[in-house]
Amino acid sequence: MEQLKLIIKAFRAVDDLESCQRYIEGHQKVLKIYGIDMITSAKAAWLNDPNTYIILAESENAEKTFGGARIQVAAGTLPLPIEDALTKFDPNIHEFVSELIPGGTGELCGLWNSREVAGLGIGSIYLGRTGVALAMQLNLNTLFALCAPATVRNTMRVGFSVDERLGDKGAFFYPKEGLVATAVLLKDVLTLSTADDEERRMIFELRSFPVQKKIDIGTKERDLEVNYNLLIKSL
Repeated sequence: MEQLKLIIKAFRAVDDLESCQRYIEGHQKVLKIYGIDMITSAKAAWLNDPNTYIILAESENAEKTFGGARIQVAAGTLPLPIEDALTKFDPNIHEFVSELIPGGTGELCGLWNSREVAGLGIGSIYLGRTGVALAMQLNLNTLFALCAPATVRNTMRVGFSVDERLGDKGAFFYPKEGLVATAVLLKDVLTLSTADDEERRMIFELRSFPVQKKIDIGTKERDLEVNYNLLIKSL
């Protein structure tokens, strides 16, 4: 069986602008496949934000970028992407975010994976799991996300639940008419009381050992060797 080796690393956006550019370019390519030129989450205002962190899945030599995600910590300065996205549909989002800032909140956003690794779970579960582990490292208590229909189930596996206070029981047409997005919220990042047991175990393992290697049985006749480096040295 063929084995795909990849690096999943995390870093503060302002500390590695070159890797940020690879993340942006990969995200834009995926958006264009769906006929979306630009969405709130893909705008690069966060490049100069010290409260934004990037997760990047790459080949060993960084020649290929397989996927990525961001965690933007809410600090009362730069709005979260979910605020920009939903403000015209439901302005209550600003109040909900503000209420959670004192306890530590943010958003897992801009999550994507390339077609080359479609079906291997890189975007749908690996990056979600990694994002929650990173949120723990950042000492966040809550975490927002905005999901496409295909990713809602996997976000619930790692502890999120639909935020029915927003929109039509959490649902919106976004980023364009005909595409449905669902607002979700992870209410207890540090305990993950509603996460699946196995996901909780793996997330806490990533939190305790942010630098590690895992070999997983993959799909499509491809095993995965994943080398994690989630240690944010500047924290």
